[in-house]
Amino acid sequence: MSPTPVRSLEVRSGAYVDSVTLMQVSRRVQGVPGVASALVAMATELNLDLAAQMGFDVPPGTGPTQMLVGVEASDDAALDAGRAEVDAALAAAARPPAASFGAAPPPSTVAAGVRDAEPGTLVLVSTPGAYAFADALDGVEAGLLTMVFSDNVPVEQEVALKARAAQTGALLMGPDCGTAVVGGVGLGFANVVRPGPVGIVAASGTGAQHLMALLDGAGVGVSHCLGVGGRDLSAAVGGRSTLRALELLDADPDTDLVVVVSKPPAPEVADLVRAQAATLSTPVLFCLLGAGQPDLTATAASVVEAAGATWAAPASWPGAVTAGRAGGSLRGLFAGGTLCDEAMILASAALGPVASNIPLDPAWALGDDLASRGHTMVDFGDDRLTQGRPHPMIDGSLRVERLRREVEDPTCGVLLLDVVLGLGAADDPAGELGDAVRAATSAGVPVVASVIGTRDDPQGVRRQAEALHAAGAHVHLSNADAARAALALLAGGAA
Repeated sequence: MSPTPVRSLEVRSGAYVDSVTLMQVSRRVQGVPGVASALVAMATELNLDLAAQMGFDVPPGTGPTQMLVGVEASDDAALDAGRAEVDAALAAAARPPAASFGAAPPPSTVAAGVRDAEPGTLVLVSTPGAYAFADALDGVEAGLLTMVFSDNVPVEQEVALKARAAQTGALLMGPDCGTAVVGGVGLGFANVVRPGPVGIVAASGTGAQHLMALLDGAGVGVSHCLGVGGRDLSAAVGGRSTLRALELLDADPDTDLVVVVSKPPAPEVADLVRAQAATLSTPVLFCLLGAGQPDLTATAASVVEAAGATWAAPASWPGAVTAGRAGGSLRGLFAGGTLCDEAMILASAALGPVASNIPLDPAWALGDDLASRGHTMVDFGDDRLTQGRPHPMIDGSLRVERLRREVEDPTCGVLLLDVVLGLGAADDPAGELGDAVRAATSAGVPVVASVIGTRDDPQGVRRQAEALHAAGAHVHLSNADAARAALALLAGGAA
């Protein structure tokens, strides 16, 4: 008989820590032996709901200025170890940089921080989406490059910030700008890439990561990658930040070629961006995902050749199961929204409509339970699934659980996954998936995985690929190649 788990919930006042750091602390605590789950988060309404769902009793009156520290463990000793790990991780995150005696204290607000900022200063906002507007506005008012990592920011606030940025000369990167590289410094979920002549404007986080990784693999580097948020090329936002980013890269002496990469854009906004690109002195290539448009890998090949380098097809490893379950459907479980979009575009051309929580056709939207119906792909990084939870690139437990359920479903024919590496991502995502992938292949379900990363990423792209291959997966360093391989397996052929 299994012992009854023990739980502890502490509410701490007087301490704010940004959401990215708290996600990483939660993840670190979950790695303590005997700890079953952990929640270290500010007590927003969403996180209060999550705490209740996890079985914690939250005291009445707890609010968003307080921090929740919840740990569930197998016994009291593991519980104490988990709480000690929380304290150690928070102390490490709060430790200030070394400063000389008498140095001024660090600013406590964005407005104070930008007051005496040097030209070229970048503002990074990662406060909860409901509160990000005010902090971002401080950076925009100062005319600075302002990156809003926060998601769940209302589109009306995004439009207002970008309209004001056009007046002050700022560039608003985001909201939900998960990836950027500025002057060789990776921000958010960036990969470690070499410097070079290619500038990227990205209305797509994982799309930018994949493009940079493919370029790096071919020996071509990046000057800057300016993320503008996944909604920037929507009709509502109108490409405001994309147009400004093109101006900045055109004026940059280190950028010889610009690439614009985006989730499927509004056609009229795509036309507007193409029209501006035609007026620039720097050549511009486009990867605007959609039916009949180049995929990310094809765009990378074009960029490599335009940069004067030699393109070679990304590496791949064959898997253990060489045909899908007879009559089964394709099931895609993604951490990256753009990678999910790319796979759905390729799959729908061959199979017809694909159901999803980010569907290409609204008629094929999944219900709130995200239950599969026929060919189905789920983006676990969608805003609705990251409210009060770590992003799946940090914590892949939800996806692992879904993978196991799909294997138990006799209508699942082939499983398609992405594994995204880089700064800020989980230390060993292939390790998280390994047991579930082995279980799938042992049950006769082929698993196809794309691995997005570089040789210099902390996780090591080859190590991750080889670990998944050892678990029985078909592995590709191209997401488009992985999608095509999954389609071949579904049709009964070799990947």
